[in-house]
Parts: sequence; structure tokens; C-alpha cells
Amino acid sequence: MALEVGIVGLPGSGKTTLFTALTKAAGGEYGKTNVGMAQIADPRLGALAEVVKARKITPATIRIQDVPGTGPALLGNLRQVDALLVVVDGFTPGGDPDGDLENLKLELLVADRDHVAGRLERVGKQAKSDAKFRGEVDELTKVFAHIDAGSPLSEYGEEVPEALEPLTTKPLLAVQNGPGGIDLALEVELAELSDEEAEAFRDGGASALEEVVRRLHDALDLVTFFTAGEQDTRAWTLRNGQTALEAGGTIHSDIARGFIRCEVIDWQDLVEAGSPAEVVKRGKQRLEGKTYVIRDGDVVNIRFNV
Repeated sequence: MALEVGIVGLPGSGKTTLFTALTKAAGGEYGKTNVGMAQIADPRLGALAEVVKARKITPATIRIQDVPGTGPALLGNLRQVDALLVVVDGFTPGGDPDGDLENLKLELLVADRDHVAGRLERVGKQAKSDAKFRGEVDELTKVFAHIDAGSPLSEYGEEVPEALEPLTTKPLLAVQNGPGGIDLALEVELAELSDEEAEAFRDGGASALEEVVRRLHDALDLVTFFTAGEQDTRAWTLRNGQTALEAGGTIHSDIARGFIRCEVIDWQDLVEAGSPAEVVKRGKQRLEGKTYVIRDGDVVNIRFNV
């Protein structure tokens, strides 16, 4: 399953421009919900593909959703994303990026407040006829009191009910559109060029996507692992601390269901050895079980039987 990120921002801040720069999608339309996929550049992937002579290379991806506006109903569409990108206006004369960011944080807070209030009302009605809901009413009442006092749920101090899917607990990354941040209009123009032409124009500097992905990796504590075969060499992302079994599920649910063992090679060992067989010969392939914690740069081959 791809990492999923929502883009939010005040009108005219450049949300859809960021969406277009990240996804290289020509169909990003202002005022509409836009959904697309962005590839995560990783130089290790090409090196691995060269070793195994892969016919296809598939980078890891991020699913990007850009919603039009900041009302509670629209923001509610982003409750299942992994993180939020907040675009602030840094190009308009007299603009106030810091003020815009605070306004957007308030919009997220209001959306969560309305969401908790609605759920509390529904569960409160159910509790009148079914005692099993009374505990949830007590819990939601405490959550509502916290957020009604103007504090985000990231500062709640206790575990927030998972079913709420609050917006104010998600990692929030500000993207300033303008000279003091990222020139998104320029990035859209560069997205229309080949990768080589765009890199030459930037003189080796990072693209908007590479900068955003770096920050997302840090905020979400992600690791990248690889599957390397002649048919397809591919990159995948996991949260740091997730296991080989969870890596199998990321690739395909059947792999997790029939997991037997995991053959693991460090990507540098594979590139230096020149072939999987030579890695085995050098004794640098490891056999791991379901509970093995995947490391950044692992090349995995999961044996399974369904």
C-alpha cells in the first residue's frame, strides 16, 4: 500500500500547483479534488536493477490527494492519510506564511472538534439504550473537552480512540510557495522536462518532490526496502520498526498469509558482489523469520506458500 499524503492550504496558496509538481499530472484542476501518484526517486534502485539486469524498474510511490478548500467536510476526506502537506503563500507581496500556517492549524482543529462532537452525539444516543456505549461516551467527553479548549489532539496526553482518525495528530509539513521556500510554478515547468534536463537546470539541486520526500521520511520515520528480480526491481516503504511479515503484506497479502522465511541482503553488498549468487558465496545473505525488523536498504526475497 502506497504512502498517502494530503495537501491543504488557503485559496490561492498553490496547493494544486504543488500537486502537479509532485505527480507530473496534467489533470490537476483548481477547485476540484485531485488524486495522483508521485514516484520517490532513489539512486539505489537503478544500481540494483543493473546488477540483476532488470527489465522493469518500479520506484516506491506516494499517493497524493489535493482537496479544494479547508472546510470540515473537505478536510474530513483526509482522515486516512499518513501526513499533511500545508502550502502557505510566500510569493504574494505582504503575504504572511506564518500567519497562514496558524490559520490552517486552526481549520484542522475546528474540523476535529466538529468530528468529535458529531460522534459524541451519535454514541450518546446509542448509550441511552445500550450500556456498552457508555464507556465510549465518557472517553469522547474527555477528548471533546480537550479539543474544545483549543488544544490539538497531538497534545491530548492519552491514547486517542483510533476510530476518530483525527487530523491534528498527523505529521504536518509546511511548504512555503515562493522565493523563501520552493518555487512551485518553476517546479511545474521542470516537471514537463526529462529528468536529465530538469537536473541540469537545477545544477544538481533537489526537486520539490525530493525535498518533500526527505521531510516525509523524517516525519514518518520511514525505511525503504527493495525486491530485486530480472522481471521487476522495485522499491517499497515501511515505517521504521515494521517486520518482514509486514513487508510481505506490503508486497501482496498472499505473501504475508503464506510467509515461510525471508532472505535478506544489504543493497551495498549486492552491488559490490555483482550478483545474488556471489553474495551467498561470500556469506552475506541472511535468513530471517516473520519478526525480523526490516532495515533501510534491505533487499528481500520472501519465500511463501499459500
